[in-house]
Amino acid sequence: MPRKAEGVLKLSRKLISLSWNPRNLYHLATRTALFTAKQKTLFQHIWKAKRDTRGYHNAEITERQWLRMFNDQLPSLNVKLGDRGSHPNAASLMYAPMERRVDFIVFRSHFASSIWMARQMIAHGKVKLNGKPFAFPSHRVKDGDVVSVDPEAVTTLVKPGSGSEVLDFKPQPYQQPWMFIPEYLEVNYNTCSTIFMREPLTKPHNTEVPSPYPPNFHALAYKFYNRRGRTRK
Repeated sequence: MPRKAEGVLKLSRKLISLSWNPRNLYHLATRTALFTAKQKTLFQHIWKAKRDTRGYHNAEITERQWLRMFNDQLPSLNVKLGDRGSHPNAASLMYAPMERRVDFIVFRSHFASSIWMARQMIAHGKVKLNGKPFAFPSHRVKDGDVVSVDPEAVTTLVKPGSGSEVLDFKPQPYQQPWMFIPEYLEVNYNTCSTIFMREPLTKPHNTEVPSPYPPNFHALAYKFYNRRGRTRK
């Protein structure tokens, strides 16, 4: 496990991260409430929401880097997909710019067991962007871009004992809770490639940006960054 990941996944921090590590399941199973009894003020709630949501959307992104991505203008709701009241809080999309990053796409496509492993794969030349070698994990793709991964680098593919060139699928421990594909990605496991289709959206009673936290919790984090972003401008 990378040293950075070891720090984020400490049991004492109780942060849920982009990893198949069993500690994430432990944090989810033992979490009884979003706030402790001592966290009573609005600022304490806002700070806790900022800490936890940024802990999940991490990938070694500094606050300065995140503020450059942060957009205080939240996307408007598509009322054609149900009435306005059925949509979750638009603040649930505040981390949508991160979902365009190549390392996020590799992890969301289940080609890597953690966001840190995805970054290592990209840095070691195991990932291509639109068919060309690419070594920049933080690059944000455009709609229609194709991210492909060397099959031998995919964490769930192994060489069979028969000597066949066709790799076998081998499930990893504790990966099942993460085996979902966001609707803005089109993953082809035969070619180990993913197309980034479009920006994540909200739909009635659902938001497309994966998160273990509810939309209203993200709204508190949005208040923190909206205020901080204005002071930096």
